[in-house]
Amino acid sequence: MEARNETQISNFLLLGFSEEPGLQPIIFGLFLSMCLITVFGNLLIILAISTDPSLHTPMYFFLANLSFVDICFTSTTVPKMLWNIQTQSKAITYAGCITQIYFLILFAVLDIFLLSVMAYDRFVAICHPLHYTVIMNPRLCGLLVLVSWIMSILNSLLHSLMMLRLSFCTHLHIPHFFCELNQMLQLACSDTFLNNLVMYLAAVLLAGGSFIGILYSYSKIVSSICGISSAQGKYKAFSTCASHLSIVSLFYCTMLGVYLSSAATHSSQSSATASVMYTVVTPMLNPFIYSLRNKDMQGALKAFLGKETLPWSIVIRLKKRL
Repeated sequence: MEARNETQISNFLLLGFSEEPGLQPIIFGLFLSMCLITVFGNLLIILAISTDPSLHTPMYFFLANLSFVDICFTSTTVPKMLWNIQTQSKAITYAGCITQIYFLILFAVLDIFLLSVMAYDRFVAICHPLHYTVIMNPRLCGLLVLVSWIMSILNSLLHSLMMLRLSFCTHLHIPHFFCELNQMLQLACSDTFLNNLVMYLAAVLLAGGSFIGILYSYSKIVSSICGISSAQGKYKAFSTCASHLSIVSLFYCTMLGVYLSSAATHSSQSSATASVMYTVVTPMLNPFIYSLRNKDMQGALKAFLGKETLPWSIVIRLKKRL
């Protein structure tokens, strides 16, 4: 008998991490804190870069875009989970699930592309410093970001449209805190061979290709740094890309760990827990990594926070005089 398509009347249930009532307030508080830190931390990075003329360079232009994408990335999954915990409901509609998959893939791939573009920027800055301003001109920077957005949108749209062709026969339980593409394909009634083929091809071409590009850029960067005679020059050259290298390592290692652990243990619960690393923790740590390891960013943040607190200090002094 052919599977009956009931996707229009079925609700999916996001099982999350634990069904124990005593743990729900702890999970709610933890994820609410991480979400707020991610949003305000990355927003602070964007405001500091936009208000400091000395940071109007390609590297910080890409960093501002990365911070914006990280805000959207976390906002795609965490608010829905917090809402479900608050209302004691695990339901998400079919349309809501497809929408979540679309934006999750969009911002994940955008993260990958932006990290690749930033690696290319550091490659040009260190390996071709005399031609840096000519190569990394505003037009090219804008074009790189635009192409990243277009490719991410098309890729995400392809996966989402292919999900619409699948049939779901019952009320489905998703052992995750968000609608994850791979989990959805496992729960489908109809044939998912084409969906899996496109998913793995996209992963190899987009994520794998970008990772190879990053490795190539840093192999050239390391070669150039080793050719510098002075120790101070080597330290200065390495410090310009240390923050980006930390984020690349964190993002790719956590994402790779998620899929390797899920493939090895076949445990959806462990996969959901590991997914927290690249969907929530990594975007939250990005502002700290860049602010702690980058003196220019530290100066911009201090200047921005000083401008914000200056009007309040003036008001306080006037009140004291009155």
